[in-house]
Amino acid sequence: MPNPIHGIFLPKKVFVTGASATSSTSPLNAFDAALIKAKIAQCNLVCVSSILPPDAEFVENNDEITPGTITFCVMARMDGNPGETIGAGIGWAWGITQDGKKYGIVAEAHGYKDKDAIERELKWKLQEMAKVRQMQLLSVETRLECLEVPKGKYGSAVVALVYVPWSDEEAKREVQEENFVQREIMKSSLRNNHLRVNSKVLLR
Repeated sequence: MPNPIHGIFLPKKVFVTGASATSSTSPLNAFDAALIKAKIAQCNLVCVSSILPPDAEFVENNDEITPGTITFCVMARMDGNPGETIGAGIGWAWGITQDGKKYGIVAEAHGYKDKDAIERELKWKLQEMAKVRQMQLLSVETRLECLEVPKGKYGSAVVALVYVPWSDEEAKREVQEENFVQREIMKSSLRNNHLRVNSKVLLR
């Protein structure tokens, strides 16, 4: 059954992006450079908390958001000084609650940490978020950025899950929950299989 829409702020399309960069000027300039590499520097980014709509569709970032657009995102950011190891990451998962509600959750992590530490933290946070919601997780994915800041530079690592600005038609839609879990799990499985195949090729 479709869910009713409460208000117009219900994004449908999302993408995940990230980058790390350095600057000899300041951490802020390193952050700006990372946003440019991640292709979201043209957006007026507004950080929000961490729920994916039931019918959210993951798309590629095609860099077509009009410059100056107010753009909502879940962001992880870590700035660093010369010689420091910094990391940032986003994790997202689809699940179903005990009362049958289907949607996604998003977690962020950052710190003076490498990729393994960031990934462990993200998965732990997602499990805790699911636990307090009495939600069964059906798939989990992560995106990570880490950097060893070189001598004489400032560094910044950024990962963002971006909610693509929506059209009037999307804002007025009814949310169809059917098959969203199966669709996202299938996409996740295909991505993981592709990574395993590539790993086998490299090992040869």
